[in-house]
Amino acid sequence: MDRTTALAGPPPTELLPDIAREHSRRVRARLIEAGLHDGATWRVSPAPFLLTPADLAAIDSLGRHLLRFTRALNRLYYESVRGAQPRWAAEYLDQGKPSDLIDHARMHRFKSALPGVIRPDLILTEDGFMISELDSVPGGIGLTGCMAQAYADLGWSVTGGRNGMVEGFARMIRMLQPEITPNLAIVVSEEAKDYRPEMRWLAARLREAGLPAEAVAPEDVTFTEDGLYLRETDAVTTLYRFFELFDLKNIPKAELLLYAVKQGRVAMTPPAKPWLEEKLAFALLHHPALEPFWSQDLGEETFSLLRRCMPRTWILDPRPVPPHAVIPGLTAEGRGVSDWKTVAGLGQKGRRFALKPSGFSELAWGSRGVSVGHDLPQKEWADAIDGGLASFPTVPYILQEFRKGRRVAASWHDPVTDEIVPMEGRVRLSPYYFVTGEVGAGGAPLAGPPPAMKVELGGILATVCPLDKKLIHGMTDAVMAPCAPLPSATMAAP
Repeated sequence: MDRTTALAGPPPTELLPDIAREHSRRVRARLIEAGLHDGATWRVSPAPFLLTPADLAAIDSLGRHLLRFTRALNRLYYESVRGAQPRWAAEYLDQGKPSDLIDHARMHRFKSALPGVIRPDLILTEDGFMISELDSVPGGIGLTGCMAQAYADLGWSVTGGRNGMVEGFARMIRMLQPEITPNLAIVVSEEAKDYRPEMRWLAARLREAGLPAEAVAPEDVTFTEDGLYLRETDAVTTLYRFFELFDLKNIPKAELLLYAVKQGRVAMTPPAKPWLEEKLAFALLHHPALEPFWSQDLGEETFSLLRRCMPRTWILDPRPVPPHAVIPGLTAEGRGVSDWKTVAGLGQKGRRFALKPSGFSELAWGSRGVSVGHDLPQKEWADAIDGGLASFPTVPYILQEFRKGRRVAASWHDPVTDEIVPMEGRVRLSPYYFVTGEVGAGGAPLAGPPPAMKVELGGILATVCPLDKKLIHGMTDAVMAPCAPLPSATMAAP
């Protein structure tokens, strides 16, 4: 992507202090009323995070490239299983997964199914956007939707529109089974209970838009021979899975939910395909042995763009590398690496890497389990590498290039002093893309999207963290806001 410029806070015709404070108070009040903020969960901005038209155009167009990548990864897995591509690709993606889940996911009826929501995490660097992760079970849908409405009601032209998140989600759900009126259950696990308030908010807005929906716990769903029900009377036709697959063993009735999906009694998104939820997919994109597959399947434009935006990534595989070989693309002090001990022993300047669990673990989301090499003492970094290697049989870890986010300006409202406080930080942009079109109950077709299929940008959530934070995620010190276009210098602020 091209080099970008971003600002946070008021446009060139700055908000007057009294207006900025009033905007902040009203946004905070809306969030507290919706149960999405306790008054100090994060810092509220008086304005959306503002992006240039070039930034927004790049983010908008990124959705189609990520849809292609998701489809290609799905195809790579199946071709690897049958030997048309290197078998080790599927073996890596299956590593640590229970056999019954793999058997379910490989069923032919689910072969073409893809997630209905795609959300990358974009770090704004000096050279443009970097995609740090790709999430198909993302939090923040209801939160971003609620904030979009709050700022839009103050006069801001938020990206995606006032109702972009709700309308995009609704279209995605309706296209899973276009022949019927869906009755949606958003099933939120105990592990993800912190997200229940935003999913309840989303369900309420969906009902207002004419789509029957409820956000429920797994135990609220009743299974009968005829299908799934809420309160034993309302038949569920569509299930939005807001729980991670590693958590299946802790979810009441999980096997019954999957059985209903298997029998075609309910459509579920995202599909229970663990290979679509692994961070090590980035390593496969950069692996030289798979370059012919990616280049042909993605097309040169998408392949080139993703290779630039997705940081180089390696799988911590403890198996010995042959004496004549090196780990592809990994260098230390200008030399090829054939032993992970070399990486463990690097000095602080040489270990600008992030170490992460790839997926299928309670540590693989929310920035938990992430170690930043140059932020740790030598022994702790070496121990983290050893721990990642030891975890390979159950939870593979990845090593990823660390790309530093560039400085951006933000501002936030201090409710104690009632003042607007300027802040410098680094930003993570989280765009939400909704996959819509004639996808049917099984999801997007494997052989390529039909003409009616498309990906829509529903909104973008910005998270700005102070400069001293190495990892950018939701925290009490972060400023969180939806994104909006940067007004021209001649436009007046709302």
